Amino acid sequence: MNNQARRRSKPSRFSLKNDSAAVARWPAALAFLSIGGIYLLISGRHLSVPSWLILAAVLVLLVPINIARLNGLDHIVKILARGLTMLVTVIIASSAALLLIRLQGGGTKAGVLLRDAALIWIANILCFALWYWEIDGGGPNVRRLDHHASSDFLFPQMTMDPALVQGWAPDFLDYLFLAFNTSTAFSPTDTMVLSRRAKGLMMIQSLISLLVIAVLAARAINTLS
Repeated sequence: MNNQARRRSKPSRFSLKNDSAAVARWPAALAFLSIGGIYLLISGRHLSVPSWLILAAVLVLLVPINIARLNGLDHIVKILARGLTMLVTVIIASSAALLLIRLQGGGTKAGVLLRDAALIWIANILCFALWYWEIDGGGPNVRRLDHHASSDFLFPQMTMDPALVQGWAPDFLDYLFLAFNTSTAFSPTDTMVLSRRAKGLMMIQSLISLLVIAVLAARAINTLS
C-alpha cells in the first residue's frame, strides 16, 4: 500500500508547462526556414504563390509560436504550427502538379526542370517530417511526459527492453528519417504506422514524391531519345 502511494505521489520529470520549455523546437524552425529558402530558388513557372510567401509566413509565425511555447500554451503552438504546415503542404502539392503540367506543355529548360523537381522533392521530405513530428502522440511536448508515448508510429526502440532505452523519445531526426524513407522507398521501413491519420499523410507524401520522380524520369527519357 505504501509503495503504491509512493508511486502515485512520485512527480513526473516534466509538467506540461515545463515540458514546453524543455522540448527543443529549433529543428522544426530550421526545417521551415529551409523550405522557405528552397522556394526562393524555384522557378516562378512551378509556383502557384509568390516565392517569398513560405519564408514570410515562417518568419511572421515564429514569434507567436515561441511566445506561446515559453508560456506553456501548447494548444496555441499546435494550431499555429499545424496551420503553417498545412499551408506548406498545399504549396508543395501544387508545385508538383505544375511540374507535371509544364513537362507536358514544354518550354522549360531541362536544367531548370530538373533543379526545381529536386528542390520540391527535398521540400516534400522536410514538410512531412514536420507533420509526423507534430502529430505523433499528441505532439512533441506531450511525448516528453513520462506517461505519454507515441501513438501514431511504433519505432524500433519501443519494442525493446525498457531498461535499454530508458528516457528515450522520438526526436525530429527520427521523423526526418521516416519522411526520407517514405519519399525514397515509399515505405516507412523500420517504423510501423499505427493511426489512420498517419497513413493518410504518408499516402499524400508518397503521391507527391511519385509525381516528382515521374517528372524526372520522363525528362530523362526525353533527353535520351
